This record gives sequence, C-alpha cells and structure tokens, in this order.
Amino acid sequence: MAITSANQLELLQTAEAVAREKMIDPDLVIEAMEDSLARAAKSRYGAEMDIRVHIDRKTGRATFTRVRTVVADEDLENYQAELSVAQAKQYKSDPQIGDELIDEVPPVDLGRIAAQSAKQVILQRVREAERDRQFEEFKDRNGTIINGLVKREEYGNIIVDIGRGEGILRRNDKIGRESYRPNDRIRAYIKDVRREARGPQIFLSRTDPQFMAELFKMEVPEIYDGIIEIKAVARDPGSRAKIGVISHDSSIDPVGACVGMRGSRVQAVVGELQGEKIDIIPWNEDQATFLVNALQPAEVSKVVIDEEAGKIEVVVPDEQLSLAIGRRGQNVRLASQLTGLDIDIMTEAEESARRQAEFAERTKLFVDSLDLDEFFAQLLVSEGFTTLEEVAYVEADELLSIEGIDDDTAAELQTRAAEYIDAQNRKAIEAARELGVEDSLFEFDGLTPQMIAALAKDDVKTLEDFATCADWELAGGWTTVDGKRVKDDGILESFGMTLETAQKLIMTARVLLGWVDLAELEADAEDETEEDAAENAEV
Repeated sequence: MAITSANQLELLQTAEAVAREKMIDPDLVIEAMEDSLARAAKSRYGAEMDIRVHIDRKTGRATFTRVRTVVADEDLENYQAELSVAQAKQYKSDPQIGDELIDEVPPVDLGRIAAQSAKQVILQRVREAERDRQFEEFKDRNGTIINGLVKREEYGNIIVDIGRGEGILRRNDKIGRESYRPNDRIRAYIKDVRREARGPQIFLSRTDPQFMAELFKMEVPEIYDGIIEIKAVARDPGSRAKIGVISHDSSIDPVGACVGMRGSRVQAVVGELQGEKIDIIPWNEDQATFLVNALQPAEVSKVVIDEEAGKIEVVVPDEQLSLAIGRRGQNVRLASQLTGLDIDIMTEAEESARRQAEFAERTKLFVDSLDLDEFFAQLLVSEGFTTLEEVAYVEADELLSIEGIDDDTAAELQTRAAEYIDAQNRKAIEAARELGVEDSLFEFDGLTPQMIAALAKDDVKTLEDFATCADWELAGGWTTVDGKRVKDDGILESFGMTLETAQKLIMTARVLLGWVDLAELEADAEDETEEDAAENAEV
C-alpha cells in the first residue's frame, strides 16, 4: 500500500487505537511508525542514506526526506549522507559545517516483506513505550500497598494482575504456607520496582515488615495523619510481630489507638496477616526502657548497657527466662530486631553467679600480682578496681579515699602494680619477637606489648596484617546461626577492646599504610556529622 493514499488518515486512526489499547502517548506510536517507514525507505534508496519520515499529526500525510550533513573536506566519508563545504555551495550560499540539506524524495510503496518489517519495528517500539509507562507508573508506588488478582503460579511464585501491569509474589515473600488460586484477590506490598530488559519487574511482598506498617497506616487514622508514628517493626511472618509506636500528642495513647475499640483495628491487621500475633510496644528514646517494653510479656529485673563493649545484658527472674527468650528464641530475636540491639539474657541466679565469679577472679588477680592478702584485694575490687592498670595509673587521691589506705600504702600499691605490668610487658615483647612480630607493629600507637603478643598468637604479626582485621575480630561480637546467637571471641577482647576503639585503630593503620586517604576520611566524617546535625534539627 502506498503511504500517500486516500487512506492517509488510517495511520492516525491506527496510532490512536494502539495508544488507547496500550495506554501510551499516541505520539510515541506515530514516532515508531516514522522510524519503521524510514527503515523501509532505506531498503529502497540505500542503507547509507539518512532518510527521515514525518507524519503530519492532522492529515496523516507521510513526507519522506533525504538529509545530508555538511562536513569538513577531510572528514567526508559517507557520500550518501554527507557533503563537503564546496559541494554544499551548489545548493546553499555560505554553508557552515554541521548544516543539514534536506530534500524531499518520493514516498515508497511497502512490499510484503518491507511491510512486515515495518510492523515489527512498530510493535517493538510500542512494547518499549508500554514498559517505560509501566515503570514510571509503578516506581512512584514503591513502598505502598496494592490490591490485585492472582493470574497464575510459576515455580512457586505468584503472578498478580495489578491493573496496568503484573506483579511477582515470590515464594519467600508469601506468609507461611499461603496458597492461591487464579482470580483470588490479594493484597501485597510493593517491595521493589526494577527496570529490566524484559520489562519492569514489580516485586511484591507479604512478609516485609513495612507491609504490616502500611496496614496499620490504613487502619489507624492517627498514623495516617502523623499523630502517631511507627518507629520500628520486627516480624516472624505468619507467627508473631512487634511494632514500636510513639504519639506526638500527649493526650493520645499510641498503643490504645492502634488496638482500637475492642481490638477492632489490630484484628483487621491480624486477619490480613493470617493470624500473626502482634505486640504493640510504646517506643521510648531511652534504650533501656524501650528494651524492657520490647521484651513483653516477660518481666525484666535489670538492664545493663555497656556502650564501650557494645553489649546489652538483660536480667530476668528465673521463672521468666523461657518467656523472655520465647519459643525457639522468637521473643528475644524480635526484640533485638525491633531495638537494633544485641541482647544477652540471663537469670538473676546466673547474673549473681557471674558477679561472684568476676569478684573472685579479680580478687585473685590482685592477690597474685600485688602480693596482697585476700581481704585487702577484696577491698580494692569492692571499690571498683578491675585491672592492674587502674591501680598503677589512677590518681593517688582515689586510692587514698578508700578507708584504711594512707599515702605510703597507696604509693606501695602503685609501685607494685607498675613493676608487675613492666615485667609482664617484657615477657610479652620477648614472646612476640620469638613469634616473628615485625617492628611496624611494635611502633604502632594504641597497642600494648601484651596485646601484640596476643595478636601474634593469632598470626597477626605486621601492620599490614593488623590493617586487614575486622573490628569484631579484635573486640568480639555476636552472630546468629540457625536462629541461635553465637559468641565470637575477639583477639583483644580480654584487654577491654571495644568495637569503636578497634575501628579507630584499624583505620589509623590503613591511613599509615596509605590504603586510605586521610583528607577523604575527614571529609566523610564531617559530612556524617552535618547529616546527623540536620536529622537532629528536624527531630
């Protein structure tokens, strides 16, 4: 069919019909047509020609033009699409490099093969436009809840019709053993929208913690209005969850508002989550208070937060231990996720036994190293002294404040402690040398000889070895294996090394070795400080 025929308006009608069906801009369809016609024309006039097609948006008339670009004489390569300045003077006065000479050429009649090729180009461009439209539409809905209909199941994944696109509910994003049949209604959280070659991939989830947060936002007007804020969510999907909330209006109880009259609001959420039990926890900026709340329904006797060691110890009555830990560690695991803290739970009896063991251990240390009788050593421990370094280098006034210690006794204690430390350091240096420790590690500030000896036993013998260590390798920490928290002992943990100190020492070593640029490090730290200040100002 000739493009310039009595049916010129067919082009516009076809473009409008396709645009309506695919819900895309008609101009995109017409541009695809122009591109396909230009390719067909090149097969007639020559592939090296720059053929362009313009379809009039009112009449549907397709105009075919040949474009030649003016280039410098030495750059002339394609004689079909380019011409020199001298050649251009035949058609235009004072031509400049970069000018385009446009000549109209006769339209082409599409043969069967050319027409099929043009159709494929149009379909491809329309598909691309449809994918772009879907991506732009759904990327702005990321993090929201959407309703859809189940279309089919593929390898355990559920394909969901969500209106102008399809969503994927993967197997691990379903709650428990949920099963769906075609045309079942489903509500899910848009977890991620990705632009991929085969089209936008819209990933849905019913297990994401934010799915529950969005459900509460739908059921609780105070959350939607910003009066109540959800600060944290932790879930064991299909089984149990904890949600931390705070009210910005002192007259509104955040927990009561989320529960609703006779539990109507929370039950609506529970029903959507397949009976998942939900603990609604009042959020508190005080870590200890929030942690006590998060461990509900267990009662807590004491919380010990050791910020330097990065540890949180919770003491509960003996009969409350199983309740605090929960079935298969569920309660303490959810509380840990909710608060962002590593929690170590012990009974009152265990805590008492530990304190007694620590007291006895420190007493023995002072008896053996300072040649003291047991009563005097216990006196030092009772006054808060835990290491020889504290005794040796503390201000003398602190020792003198202990009843029964005079100037001479204080001086003698500090002398004995310093001499013992020096002797231990000499032994440590000798042992480290024998293990092959290099001078670079001895010359590094922040490590004592005994620390260096401990590092050497773990095959850390150079500054390079030290710089490759992770902070938890030095200070220790906790990991979760098969749902159980497992202690990782740090090489320098027994010396009181904290994660923060370990991070600083490791970074200092990397700067000294030239692995990290100090200026960039300081700039990053300054940026973080400014961000923190901005966040605090917003709060």
